[in-house]
Amino acid sequence: MLTRTTSRQTIKQLNIMSGSSKTFPYRRVLVTGGCGFIGSNLVRHLLALDRTLEIVNLDALTYAGNPENLADLRSEPRYRFVHGRVESGEDCRRALDGVDAVLHLAAETHVDRSILGPQVFVTTNIVGTQVLLDAVLEAGIQRFLYASTDEVYGAAPGGTLFHEEAPFHPSSPYAATKAAADLMALAYGRTFGVEVVVTRCSNNYGPYQFPEKLIPLAIINALSGRPIPIYGDGLQERDWLHVEDHCAAIVAVLTRGAPGLAYNAGSGRSMPNLELVHRLLDSLDKPRGLARHVADRPAHDRRYALDTTRITVELGWRPEHDLSTGLEATVAWYRDHRPWWARVQDGSYRRYYEEQYGARLAEAEREQ
Repeated sequence: MLTRTTSRQTIKQLNIMSGSSKTFPYRRVLVTGGCGFIGSNLVRHLLALDRTLEIVNLDALTYAGNPENLADLRSEPRYRFVHGRVESGEDCRRALDGVDAVLHLAAETHVDRSILGPQVFVTTNIVGTQVLLDAVLEAGIQRFLYASTDEVYGAAPGGTLFHEEAPFHPSSPYAATKAAADLMALAYGRTFGVEVVVTRCSNNYGPYQFPEKLIPLAIINALSGRPIPIYGDGLQERDWLHVEDHCAAIVAVLTRGAPGLAYNAGSGRSMPNLELVHRLLDSLDKPRGLARHVADRPAHDRRYALDTTRITVELGWRPEHDLSTGLEATVAWYRDHRPWWARVQDGSYRRYYEEQYGARLAEAEREQ
């Protein structure tokens, strides 16, 4: 049964892939990191695609992996949760039982945290990808999608759009580990014959995003009447892709992408961070003065921008969500789900927030 959140593009894909009672070309799919922001949205998206499809979710339930994101699926017979880490071969083998395609999203994802402590990013993002790929080979699974990021290309000078063959110039430890895992996956495809496809997406937003990221941080701080830290002058430019559009892109690449290729997925709708925060404050009827400029982080890329010709022309994918209405819907979701974000802001999050922003905000206050 299609849910109310099933997008028009999903319905279009259902029509394209239909012709029998089964509309999806795989019977059982593993999603790694399925309790995270993008992963939990993807699990719901996949279950809506085909009433016969089974989903296995392998998640370590670290700080950003929240089982509450999928709490309503606990009694769903087509959904199975496996608590484990991608860097554990045993955990991977348990999760891969009966699986015929893998969507690898599990990762440490926050640039700021990678600057504070790079080691866990190397372990999860690089080693975890290699261990999972070995388990995929052992299980004889042919189709493997790796979810990468536009940050592997580094900063895009004004007017530049990066295509999939552009060289990698990652700036942060996070981006470097994603670039390494991206190349590792493609290398396994060339070396061992696995059908590897890669997505490189721009900044995602939408429901269930952990509050360390800019949009939920800004919304939650605004709702709570707290200052919103803005790095530097706030003119860093990002392309914003709604998570539902990203999920549709992942399905398109998994089902129709050519083995050995990467596909950029972005909205083409970008804006400076400061303008974005001002829009969020305006939508909440909060004063723009809550935006507080603080000392910038090291090696902060000024601009990201993607050429999405390959995925739009070859696979027929296009984003559906308008940025203005998408932001309004996201603001409404966080306003209506205060108990969810109040619970995820536990002691460890508060310690991280203080370490990352405490001194910066105090200095900004002194300079006002």
